[in-house]
Amino acid sequence: MEENTGVVTEYGADIKRLPLSQLLKRIGPGLVATGIVIGPGAVTTAAMLGADYGYALIWLIIPIIFMGITFMMTTNRLAITTGMPTIHAIRTYYGKLASYVVGIAVFLSCLFFTMGNISGTGAGMNLIFGIDWKIGSLVMIAVVLYCYFAKNVYSKVEKIITLCILVMILSFYITLIGTGGPDWFSFGKGLVSFQVPEGSLSTALAFISTNASVTAGIYATYLGKEKKWNKDDLFNGVMFTDALVHVISVVLISSSIILVGAIVLHPQGLSIKTPAQLAELLVPIMGSAARYIMGLALLGAGFSSLLANTQRGMVLLGAGLDRSVALESKFIRIGCLICLLFAMCVCYSFNGSPTQLIFLANIATSIATPVGGLFVLLLLWREDVNKGYKKPTVLRICMTISYIFALIMTASGLYTILFK
Repeated sequence: MEENTGVVTEYGADIKRLPLSQLLKRIGPGLVATGIVIGPGAVTTAAMLGADYGYALIWLIIPIIFMGITFMMTTNRLAITTGMPTIHAIRTYYGKLASYVVGIAVFLSCLFFTMGNISGTGAGMNLIFGIDWKIGSLVMIAVVLYCYFAKNVYSKVEKIITLCILVMILSFYITLIGTGGPDWFSFGKGLVSFQVPEGSLSTALAFISTNASVTAGIYATYLGKEKKWNKDDLFNGVMFTDALVHVISVVLISSSIILVGAIVLHPQGLSIKTPAQLAELLVPIMGSAARYIMGLALLGAGFSSLLANTQRGMVLLGAGLDRSVALESKFIRIGCLICLLFAMCVCYSFNGSPTQLIFLANIATSIATPVGGLFVLLLLWREDVNKGYKKPTVLRICMTISYIFALIMTASGLYTILFK
């Protein structure tokens, strides 16, 4: 913008950071993204890492922090500088085909997650109430549908997911305390070892792609629109605080699950295949309380992810196909209903917890990240997109590093899965 002196200044240079009390009132999309990320798949892969490899892969939380903040800040910045959410910006700058490809890729990733989330909510209801997981999941799906078709959808989703996240953090840390806590020497050693034990690459890929996905950042730009964020929020601390809260909450939950697996299961040479098994294996340590604590954690993880993830898939598909993306629009509501019905049919036909679908969901996310991330990276490096703003040199470097790391992990993980 121009001052009276005729000197051109970069927008945001004179915007002051808001006090913490106001920042906390303005955040929200990052918490919704956390609710999506920490679903049954994240619980399962985190528990597997701890059970199978002990503390050896705890260092993965470092790239998750780095990539998580980078992806969220990059997509948020682009939403401000382009004046559009991510996939709309991709359509404007790179055409319809690019937006179709990105929209469909992230939608399929979300659809697989919905299947895993149905299983997770059912497992939580089974542990708490002892009912069949299919009946339990039906009850929770009915609650989700009520939220979808009620008024003020975003406000309800944000509040419910915030509560679920608090329940998850409390439940997993009660479990962690009940196990006696970690061996801090082994924890510190694992944090700086940066080793990848033989056979762990595919699980590590699933863990990173779930906890630090560019898809979460892309969706956050549409939630920011619902939250009515403006360009001042890029500079007054709102968007950074939101991204930080998202990453911290993800790391707090995921790291606690890895530690529980490392403390309880790894020394005994035990492994798990479903989230519910983690509760069963903790019974000797925590008694009957293990079922209820882990049940609440699974219910919070599954429900929060089921509630927001199905919406996420439809919003991103709608953006790719140039359809309505408003959460209360008919396209999003009816689309969510169809996705849930389809996912229910697939899940219930498995006659058990569809853990294979959870694994496929993680792999699908690892593929969606390079596809969507490529265009996000290209947008960030465009000079016309950043005109009038200070060049984001540091963010560009961080995004490039994050994208290359995601590519290497995806290529290595898929090679291991397909050929080894």
